[in-house]
Parts: sequence; structure tokens; C-alpha cells
Amino acid sequence: MAKRRKGRPINGVLLLDKPHGLSSNHALQTVKRIYFAQKAGHTGALDPLATGMLPICLGEGTKFSQYLLDTDKTYQVTAKLGIRTTTSDAGGEVVSEKAVDVSSEQLAVALDSFRGTTKQVPSMYSALKHKGQPLYKYAREGIEIPREARDITVFNLELLRFEDDEVELSIHVSKGTYIRTIVDDLGELLGCGAHVADLRRSAVGNYPIEKMVTLPQLEALLEQANEQEISPSELLDPLLLPMNSAVDGMHCVYVDDMSANFLRHGNPVQAFNAPSEGSVQVYIGEDENDVNAEFIGVGFIDDDGLLAPKRIVVVEQY
Repeated sequence: MAKRRKGRPINGVLLLDKPHGLSSNHALQTVKRIYFAQKAGHTGALDPLATGMLPICLGEGTKFSQYLLDTDKTYQVTAKLGIRTTTSDAGGEVVSEKAVDVSSEQLAVALDSFRGTTKQVPSMYSALKHKGQPLYKYAREGIEIPREARDITVFNLELLRFEDDEVELSIHVSKGTYIRTIVDDLGELLGCGAHVADLRRSAVGNYPIEKMVTLPQLEALLEQANEQEISPSELLDPLLLPMNSAVDGMHCVYVDDMSANFLRHGNPVQAFNAPSEGSVQVYIGEDENDVNAEFIGVGFIDDDGLLAPKRIVVVEQY
């Protein structure tokens, strides 16, 4: 007899407002405990010193976390001019201190150089891996690993405030962009050095900021459920967004039950409403007007023009 997994098979996406000082993994494990979920995964770590939107996928939703890793993100960052640190944030050791003599005009010119598509060399204090180990582990041992510059896009960069030695920015960037590296590079351009004093992620893809919840809010709902002697799921589950929210904007394809069964067993099927290539959302239903259409995962169009399974939801059997 197969051993039953601990927790319940709850599926969805929670938009957590991660607090300052907590690692993303600690936040993830806390949410998993509160929801008593079998599986959970986050969609791109935020540094312990950063706050803001951390989508956490539960259950079968973990199959679609990669799509959120690949989406663009928006941050509000406060850069402290005059001090450069080893980690390019307030948690690092001071590398240099210089006087700040920067005009608004100089700052505007420097900021403009980051807009659009440019090359960025990832920080040694990033979670990128080299031989199976994240770069920050090498950095803590004083080992420098060569990194290749890669293309990033800054879709929008807005100056919110420039007072004394602080610069506050709103930055909308493509996947894989390191804000701490932008701030460090900005400090070098200005000739005085800089580091991240405060960082908050306000958006991941198209997720609405008003749907974010905090850990204290979740703990309070758990306590409320216990006091009312009801299942915590009654209060917690309505906070979850559907799994397909992770692939919002992807083309939708509709199949019948028989085709869905083929896909669930790893077989490609004919799909008459599919595009000629690329990944697609897959639903059991008639068309986009079918209010009862059921999301079953993500497929792709193979070389034969057939719809092949890529990430398919497993139906939990009770």
C-alpha cells in the first residue's frame, strides 16, 4: 500500500507580501504549514532584506512556477549613494566610502543609460548556480566565479525621489535582472558608489498588488478558524488564485474529455484551434465562452503540428 503524503492536495497560487528579514524559503515553509499543503514552491526568491510580492504555488500549481520565474517584475528601490558594499545591499561589508557630489542632471543622464535592452553581469551574491552551488556560497568563501554578461531589459525606470544621498526608483524589468547590480553600476557611473538600502517587489507579471496577503493575516485567519471550530480551509482557500493565473496571456486551446485523457497519458492530440507553434494553455471545454471549462495544464505544438503535453495537472483521487 502506497504511503499517503502528509498534507492536503490544495492547488493554487498565493500572493504573499514577504516581510523584511525573512528568507523566501522560510516564508514558503510557513505558508505550506498554514495551508497544510502537500506541495509548495515559490517563484523566484526575494532576498531576506527585500519585501513584497512572492507568489507561492501550492500543489499542482508548482508545475507552473517556472512561467512566473520567466515573467517581468516591478520593484521600488532606495539606493544609498556614497557607500559601496560587498553584496551591493545594506547587509554587506563596506568596500568604499566616498563623498556624494551628484547633480540632478548627472543622475538623469546616468539613469537613462539603464533604460531599454542592455548587458548585465550577475552579482556574485546571486542564486545563480555554478557546478550545482549558488554563486553566493562561493562569494562568502572569497571565491570569484567568472560570469557572462546577459541581455536584460528595463521597460520603465522612474525617478521617484532624490534627496541628499538617497535615490528612490521604480523599475520594471525583464526576468533575470538584478536590481542590486543596477544600483551598484549606478554608483560606479556617478563616481561615488552605491548600495541597495531598501527593496520592495510590487509586481510579478500581471498579478494585482491588492491580492497580496501577509503572514500575520494568514496566522490570524488560522486562529479565527480554530476559535470558530471550522476548517481553516474555509477562510484560507478563498485567498488562492487559480493555477492558470501563472500562465495568464498564453494562448488557450480547448479539447474534449477523450483528448484530455490522451494528454494525461503523455500522448499528443489533434487540436483544431491551436496556433502553429509555441506553448498553450489547455482546457477541457467548448471554447472561451464555456464557463465550465476546466484548466488541465500547459501543452506545446510539436513538429507534426499536434498538441503535446508539457505540464499536465494530476487529478487527485480520494
